[in-house]
Amino acid sequence: MKQSIAHIALVVKDYDEAIAFYTQKLRFELIQDIYQAGQDKRWVIVAPPNSAGTTLLLARASNSVQENHIGNQAGGRVFLFLSTDDFWRDYEQMRAADIKFVRQPKEAEYGTVAVFEDLYGNLWDLVEFSKAAADQPGQ
Repeated sequence: MKQSIAHIALVVKDYDEAIAFYTQKLRFELIQDIYQAGQDKRWVIVAPPNSAGTTLLLARASNSVQENHIGNQAGGRVFLFLSTDDFWRDYEQMRAADIKFVRQPKEAEYGTVAVFEDLYGNLWDLVEFSKAAADQPGQ
């Protein structure tokens, strides 16, 4: 059996502001933006450049319960991990794009990492895995 995670739903306040953040500030690619009239919502998929893995489904909150979780989908923990082949290149580009880093870069046994916030406050790791970590299953 072979399975994989295709999409991760990220609850957002507004489709267009989320698309702008991910495509302009993080340089993600807009993969799909399809209006679904029957449900009055959009199917919006974004992904890091040249990514062949899991994508983000930007899902606009449709009720007050969902709205309460915007920016806190993981209860204050790091929620998503953006892997890069060049940490310092991406870190400097993100800083230039006014991405807020809440934990500064550090070297760890698994690689170089810093924590940043998305436009709603969800926490992400920007991480360049070390060669040893990259050789582990799942990396």
